[in-house]
Amino acid sequence: MTKLHFPKPFRHEHPPVQNVNQIIATQLTFGQKASDWVAMHLGSWWFIIIQTIILALWVIVNITAWILHWDPYPFIFMNLVLSLQAAYAAPIIMMSQNRQANRDRLEARNDYQINEKAEQEVRAILEHLAAQDAALLEIHQLLAQIQEKLDLSESASAPQKIG
Repeated sequence: MTKLHFPKPFRHEHPPVQNVNQIIATQLTFGQKASDWVAMHLGSWWFIIIQTIILALWVIVNITAWILHWDPYPFIFMNLVLSLQAAYAAPIIMMSQNRQANRDRLEARNDYQINEKAEQEVRAILEHLAAQDAALLEIHQLLAQIQEKLDLSESASAPQKIG
């Protein structure tokens, strides 16, 4: 009988898995939180609807106003306000997008580390299963030998029929 060999137990020698979103949330400055908030709201249907209502009211009031036309047609002041809004909104949204790209890189790195850990653990499990397969094969062969010896001793000790 050969000596059965089992691999050493797997040791988890890796840092614990961390939630990237929690880490990033604790490191955000006020300006970064503000740019995320602005980007989130400027990119919503509510913003589009509210801005459309405001611009429609602006046009209606300036066309129908009899006394005070603060921005008569062709609405130069409205054009200036929208240009200023776009001039400030674009860099704020870009700041938020750059931070999102950094977050995505951190999440990808975290996913890679988790996949690497999982691969090590799967490899350890497969090695252990291979060792168990070898042990089961050895045990099966030993049982077959024992069964064969029992069958031989039973047939030798059984009374012979005389016919």
